[in-house]
Amino acid sequence: MKIKHIILALFLCTQMSTSLLAQKENKDIDIPGLRAIGTPANPKVPMNWNRYHDNKQIEQFCKDLQKAYPNLVKYESIGKSYEGRDIFVLTVSDFKDGNTDRKPGLWIDGNIHANELQGSEIAMYTAWYLAENYHQVDFIKELLRDKVFYIAPTINPDSRDYFIYEPNTMHSSRTGRRPFDNDGDGLVAEDLYDDLDGDGHIVTMRRKSKTGRYKVDPENPNRMVLAKPGEVGEYELLGYEGIDNDGDGLVNEDITGTYDPNRDWGWNWQPNYVQNGALYYPGTLPETMAVKNFFFKHTNIAGAQSYHNYGGMILRGPGAADDERYYSRKDVQVYDALGRTGEKMLPGYNYIVIHKDLYTVFGGEIDFFALGRGVYTFSNELMTTFKLFNNKEAGSGQNEYYDFDKLLLFGDAYVPWKEYDHPQFGKIEIGGAKKNYTRNHPGFLLQEDAHRNTAFTIFHAYHTPKLEFTDVKVKSLGSNLYEVKASVWNTRIIPTHSDHDVRNKINRPNYITLKGVDVITGMRVLNDDFNVTEEQKYKPEQIEVPSIEGMTEVKVKWIVKGNPNKAKIIVDSEKGGVIETEVKI
Repeated sequence: MKIKHIILALFLCTQMSTSLLAQKENKDIDIPGLRAIGTPANPKVPMNWNRYHDNKQIEQFCKDLQKAYPNLVKYESIGKSYEGRDIFVLTVSDFKDGNTDRKPGLWIDGNIHANELQGSEIAMYTAWYLAENYHQVDFIKELLRDKVFYIAPTINPDSRDYFIYEPNTMHSSRTGRRPFDNDGDGLVAEDLYDDLDGDGHIVTMRRKSKTGRYKVDPENPNRMVLAKPGEVGEYELLGYEGIDNDGDGLVNEDITGTYDPNRDWGWNWQPNYVQNGALYYPGTLPETMAVKNFFFKHTNIAGAQSYHNYGGMILRGPGAADDERYYSRKDVQVYDALGRTGEKMLPGYNYIVIHKDLYTVFGGEIDFFALGRGVYTFSNELMTTFKLFNNKEAGSGQNEYYDFDKLLLFGDAYVPWKEYDHPQFGKIEIGGAKKNYTRNHPGFLLQEDAHRNTAFTIFHAYHTPKLEFTDVKVKSLGSNLYEVKASVWNTRIIPTHSDHDVRNKINRPNYITLKGVDVITGMRVLNDDFNVTEEQKYKPEQIEVPSIEGMTEVKVKWIVKGNPNKAKIIVDSEKGGVIETEVKI
């Protein structure tokens, strides 16, 4: 019997190996089983979306996706970081259909704060999902025919790898890697975090003390709780793991970089004494300038999304109260239409305004995009305690995270307390949450949030402008004169120019041009019923329209000399694309 079982097992292994080999040789062979709805069937670039990837893996992903889908994906470096690493951007669109540079674009970036890892994963997931589903989902095929996505997985590559591979807390390294003398002693970055036990996580130090105000939670030995008033505590907390390296009586006071790369942008920038972390002037950082230059070159970008953590928020600007005046009723209506749908798509997330509902941010990326470039922009704060137990009435975040670790992660999220002989503090204990817990998703929660946030950005991209001709009419006026009238409709929510853009003339207006006939005069039709028009005296063949509002039609007309049959009408909009039609009598 044993020999028969062995032979059978060998046969089954041979058959399985042959099947797997065949799948590798021919990726079009269907994988047995039933595909889950919303998931690509047999993806050409297999990815594990319940983990975090380093810079080399991000670059390899870009290469693999471009190789698998050369007609849908291209990647490039848009600049170098402070330490000389490439800042990669994936361009995702149907390159065979139309001029990609003239399609309405959506920008997506993540990981400007290096410890906020999941933004990169969600950005990559978006590119992967679009490419892998192009041949499977008709909606995605149509979307990539009409739109283009510019996706930067990380705009802080230096500190991303530093966070992954070097000792850090869950809150570091938020900054970039440009070093400064933070404690003013003339030395640079000489008192970094010290990983006392060598496990890669910077956790908390505690010491037994008769006057300490903390004690161990009797229900969870990993957790420290504050003693009640009048109750004697057991421990004092000594801060994060480290030693006094430079003998100045302070621990971890001179870590690499204390600036904030999200305070380095141009709009309403404030100096460091007003906005901590702002550095010397807008654009101090090469990473910031690389993204800015990309935006200046790609005026087709009509929407933008930046990913941060933490808190479960769909944020819109402005970052500062004095910029509220730049958000008109028209623009807020657009944001509300998108943001409130986002709340439905992202359970546990709230659509809010940065300065009103969070805190003041001067010189932030979101305001540079929205107010400096006229682009409708959101910043999502990923991960929230709601996701732990799907409970909006959840109590203290720390309580929830301890319970979640106990019930679903089985103790994997915390470093158990252990003794250590500290050179300054004597006998202490070190322990606490690992650096990749609380702010960053546990693996099995990451893919769901990646898909929901991807869907939100796809919804945003779908509602960037899409222009169509609804009517073209020709009427003879006699004496070889003709009237040509055209109607152009924006079928989506987002206008070709934000109201802020129009009022401040950030981008050029839309051009509606009649070519192939002698144009005598051109005009905008303000009221077709009562024949109210506005003549354009300069370049009458090229009528300037400041904006084509969402779900709105505009009308123009020309008086021409000669038969306009087969003349062309071209609509040229920086953020709305280019369409044309032939005049037919």
